[in-house]
Amino acid sequence: MSPPLAIHGGQPVREGGWPVWPIPAPGALNALNEVLHSGRWSISGPYRGQASFDRRFAESFAQYHDVPHCVPAASGTASLMMALEACGVGAGDEVITPALSWVASASTILGVNAIPVFADVDPHTLCIDPDSVERLISPATKAIVVVHLYSGVADMERLTRIAERASIKLIEDCAQSHGAQYKSRKVGTFGHVGAFSMHHTKVLTCGEGGATITSDAELARRLQCLRADGRRYAADAPRRGYSELIETGEPMGSNRALSEFQSALLIEQLALLDGQNETRRRNAALLDRYMAEIGIQTQQSAPGTTLRTYSSYVATFPEERLKGADIAAVGEALSAELGMLVRPVYPPIYANRLYQPRSRRRFALGGDYPARIDAEQFALPVANDIARRSVAFHHAALLGPGSDMADVATAFERVIKQVADIRSHQP
Repeated sequence: MSPPLAIHGGQPVREGGWPVWPIPAPGALNALNEVLHSGRWSISGPYRGQASFDRRFAESFAQYHDVPHCVPAASGTASLMMALEACGVGAGDEVITPALSWVASASTILGVNAIPVFADVDPHTLCIDPDSVERLISPATKAIVVVHLYSGVADMERLTRIAERASIKLIEDCAQSHGAQYKSRKVGTFGHVGAFSMHHTKVLTCGEGGATITSDAELARRLQCLRADGRRYAADAPRRGYSELIETGEPMGSNRALSEFQSALLIEQLALLDGQNETRRRNAALLDRYMAEIGIQTQQSAPGTTLRTYSSYVATFPEERLKGADIAAVGEALSAELGMLVRPVYPPIYANRLYQPRSRRRFALGGDYPARIDAEQFALPVANDIARRSVAFHHAALLGPGSDMADVATAFERVIKQVADIRSHQP
């Protein structure tokens, strides 16, 4: 007879000791101290004789992606909204986005008064399914937002062709894929705009923050105005004490700027990104082998992916191994065994309690708008199935020694062998 699971009073596989995230870069403290004493904490602060850290990070991040333009922003949400508006998305336009994603994939579309149209996902990559996208394109479709989810890269070859054929904009949400590559090009460079988050949880972080990248000079100009109240950087440096930003209002924008502290921190953290990503890939590959041995499926990436980034590690239980157990209860059992959080993947957005357009009067636009934004009108069998059988854990757990992966596999094996006991304890 197997010993009881930790959640039922047994001894856990381990009680913690996982890598802590974020990990500050060696030069982080000096960079923050430089900003602290610079006399300039914001891009709209007075010019002091050298380029802002915002501008320096933008150059570094653009160079990292081999594109000419980067516009930093206050968050991933801000980046997505800027990308949508820069691409001309507005009131009444339809934007196709995956059903399985964080709620911001839809709330940002609502935020520009457009209509989220939910596509189903590929059962292997968990990313947006090109076949589903093709079926959903209508005369009102203005853009497709592709999310490279968890550790999967979407099928950019097909999605690019679809967007080109329909003459619609393609936006890449790369919030979980900094450094990932498809056909030896970094993600974010295939669409008209790539949007990133630098939230605390991301593989490149400054606590809160974001960025957009593009190869289109006009889009870059619009993105700058959209994030700084209609202002953008001047071509030439101003006199000391004056602003580096000039007022153009083309278009009118909002304040979605990144602080100088965050920009300085990102410059330092960017230097660690590739090395950390390589450690995660190595450990994930080892864990994939362990998971295969115990019959648990792991997330794949689209054919053509040349480098993966692990924002989270996702494992999917076969139906027959779950034996009716609730996936949230399985996640709690795994968390107890490992001393770290393991939880279900995102619910389909329509089922996410955070997605409640009717809770805000700004979306009560009248006419047919309420019916058009009703997410329950979409058939999403794959997204529903994946959410019912899959768990994920944060990428920090992939930054330790390879022996950590054996502990993860042991916990999964222990839980899957006693899943019937988990089910019997469910309410």
